[in-house]
Amino acid sequence: MERKVRVRFAPSPTGPLHIGGVRTALFNYLFARQNGGDMILRIEDTDSNRFVPGAEEYINEALAWLGIGIDEGVREGGAYGPYKQSERRDIYRQHVKMLLDADKAYIAFDTAAELEAKRAEIQNFQYDATTRGSMRNSLTMAKEDVERLIAEGTPYVVRFKIEPGRDVEVDDLLRGTVTINSSILDDKVLYKSADDLPTYHLANIVDDHLMEVSHVIRGEEWLPSAPLHVLLYEAFGWADTAPRFVHLPLLLKPDGKGKLSKRDGDRLGFPVFPLEWHNPVTGEVSSGYREAGYLPEAVVNFLALLGWNPGDDNEIMSMDELINRFSFEHCSRSGARFDYEKGRWFNHEYLMRMPDEKLAGLFKPVLKANGVNPDDFTDEYIARAVGMVKGRVHFIDELWNQAKFFFTDPAEYNPKDIKKRWNNEMPEIMHQLSTVIAGLTDMTSASAEKVVLDWIAEKGYHLGNVMNAFRLCVVGECKGPHMFDITELMGKEKTIGRIALGIEKIKNENA
Repeated sequence: MERKVRVRFAPSPTGPLHIGGVRTALFNYLFARQNGGDMILRIEDTDSNRFVPGAEEYINEALAWLGIGIDEGVREGGAYGPYKQSERRDIYRQHVKMLLDADKAYIAFDTAAELEAKRAEIQNFQYDATTRGSMRNSLTMAKEDVERLIAEGTPYVVRFKIEPGRDVEVDDLLRGTVTINSSILDDKVLYKSADDLPTYHLANIVDDHLMEVSHVIRGEEWLPSAPLHVLLYEAFGWADTAPRFVHLPLLLKPDGKGKLSKRDGDRLGFPVFPLEWHNPVTGEVSSGYREAGYLPEAVVNFLALLGWNPGDDNEIMSMDELINRFSFEHCSRSGARFDYEKGRWFNHEYLMRMPDEKLAGLFKPVLKANGVNPDDFTDEYIARAVGMVKGRVHFIDELWNQAKFFFTDPAEYNPKDIKKRWNNEMPEIMHQLSTVIAGLTDMTSASAEKVVLDWIAEKGYHLGNVMNAFRLCVVGECKGPHMFDITELMGKEKTIGRIALGIEKIKNENA
């Protein structure tokens, strides 16, 4: 019988969630949903020295914002809890004892100073089958001495006993079979008595087994640990139920070599965290995709295509489409360069596809921030206004500079446009235009345009000069959407008022 797909995302609450971690969570989620499986959020807080207040809440909020649903976790509950490793101490103690009783692990009392001395004595020292016999551990000490030291409260660690000379095979769905000889592996620490907590290696294996995780999908940086984990599954007698591995390619710098870092974002001006992060220790504030104006759907789409492709040229895909099309067969084994400009492009595309009514709702806080009361305008008016200019922006807050003339009179008029498009005759021509507009019985774009253009032709005026002066009065500069689409939305009264205001202010600016 085929196992039910169960995956886990297991971040440590040591700070904000990096965008690379977000992509890992996303790939886990896509795979789980595609296969009718479960998505587990497990908090790996065994390193108490690195715990940062607020980090766990940040992780939950970030995943919720992005639409990455969690089936089991600290907040959601579930039949396999607790889902926070610091609450699973008794479970880990039992499994440490299992390894010790089976002679698969041993207790070591070496101090930090003793280990440092050994490193100075032996080049490229590692604690393994060739060196463990010369160290202070339960393999070299009498049983009664070991028991005495433990009874006295002497700090110790439990190390995994790795036998050399064996080829360990890691079955990876993305990379195939990866073989590593056990002789290059050291006897990793699995447990520390000082804080009564396991290390990452033991905790992950025990939790993945007990939570019946079927696939471990994680970053490429964890690949060197995979052979150790294979050996641990065998040591516990769980080889037949071990999960399948998938080690995802790294996210690389936009330029140069190496892994994407926060410094790259600071240097090039893009976020590397999903949400804004306020460091509780230093007070430093790091930018986030949400606060920078990115839509969660755009971020998800952008991240999904970093290291994966659908096999065709299609780029814009909803979460449901990504779930339907995702497969590890189309994942790359090499690192994915983080093209932040592509992220901006995705955001623009999603803004373009968003219904104007929804976009208007998101724009209302921007209006308030710029001193405009959205209640002074109908929802339809705001929606039509943003619909005319959304093709010119990448982010919602950029709509203000493009659409502000719909909501407030121009505070100034572009000097270059005045110099190019305004002359001594233009105030009189604009007065005449006001009269023409006042006489219109139909302000719809096509109808008004025909009347005005016929009038300009009849008068023998220069079309470009008149229309640009008209735009200058209404908008404040010679750019923007189609002029008669603007006047249709603004209406006759406001259009005539803008012309009068423009004539007066431009005259004053030229005085």
